Amino acid sequence: MGQEVFVYWPNIIGYIRLVLILSAWTAFNNPPVFLSTYSISIILDGLDGWLARRLGQTSRFGAWLDVVIDNLGRSMVWNQLYEWGWLVSSVEWCVFVCNHTARGAQWKSSFTDSPLWVQTIMAKGFRTPLGTWVIGGLHGLPLWLYGYQRGALTHPLCAPLWLQTLGTLILAGGRLLGVSVEIWCIWAHIKYLTKDEVEEQRE
Repeated sequence: MGQEVFVYWPNIIGYIRLVLILSAWTAFNNPPVFLSTYSISIILDGLDGWLARRLGQTSRFGAWLDVVIDNLGRSMVWNQLYEWGWLVSSVEWCVFVCNHTARGAQWKSSFTDSPLWVQTIMAKGFRTPLGTWVIGGLHGLPLWLYGYQRGALTHPLCAPLWLQTLGTLILAGGRLLGVSVEIWCIWAHIKYLTKDEVEEQRE
């Protein structure tokens, strides 16, 4: 594989997403520009994995790059929206380290020994109703809260207050479900690390 992995088409999409995220960051106080650039980045996130499988261009680097760009984008939004936004992004980065250190590029399909509720969410790489709800909360909640905070849901979308509230509750529910999986991942990694130390001491 070598260095040609850097110019795989799914990874080129990743670089484009990174440029879009940086553009969104510079336009954070300009809702039309921010929402359009950040939304395109999210849409492309759903395309790169499909393209990687379609072209036979899956790679460890691509799996790593995809999650890094996801986390960079959400961290940018959370940290600019709220003073406590760093906490959300810190948990996401911690889970990234835990999963990719112990499970590698195939982390999405490595939860066969996890509790049933975690397996149900992670099944088929999140491509289930429950998994879709979690991913919707993960990507959609910060974007929705941005629209709510900046008035973009009211103008020009003209969403009534009850719909804005309902959307917030649905997306927050999916995000909280995701948090439960994240906490399990962190705890599982802690057990993995301490188990290794205990076994080394016995030897």
